[in-house]
Amino acid sequence: MTDSATKLAVDTLRALYRLVRVDVAGCLGCDLLTGRRELPGGVLYETAAWVVNHVVGPMNLGTLIVGPRDHVVAIAELDDIAAAELGPLLRDTARVVETLRQPEQTYVCMWSHGRDARKHLHFAVQPVTAEVRARYGGLRSEQLQARMLADGDEPDITEVEQFCERARELFRVITDSRAENYS
Repeated sequence: MTDSATKLAVDTLRALYRLVRVDVAGCLGCDLLTGRRELPGGVLYETAAWVVNHVVGPMNLGTLIVGPRDHVVAIAELDDIAAAELGPLLRDTARVVETLRQPEQTYVCMWSHGRDARKHLHFAVQPVTAEVRARYGGLRSEQLQARMLADGDEPDITEVEQFCERARELFRVITDSRAENYS
């Protein structure tokens, strides 16, 4: 398949996805994707079923969110397209985070539980550096994330936007490289 045919196929899938998209007002994920709420740094990368953006809220700089375009609340609800795209997209997102933040570890965590019910499914791809661990008393894993959320410290918006520009370009490099390998 040529690059132009591949692009046409992806664009067609995206257009079809948008026609049947499930959107729930008041859902943070849906509100960010539809523009009802501001998304600092904007969309970094998208596939037919998924969108990648910087986290909104109290997580560290470079934490990216991989979320479905549709209001999906469980992995069991993913259609075949979304399921097929998920693994490669999480890998590519982790590569972007690893390259730009050079963490000790990159966490990939699925979250979809709200206060009273399931909420918009999303994966946090979080770079955990020595600096981040030191700032939070050496905590790791879910204890680190819980403390970050409780403390409420959000990254500087200017730093988020700068990070997003670099991440967007790196996603382009990764996808261009993949297209070259298939031609």
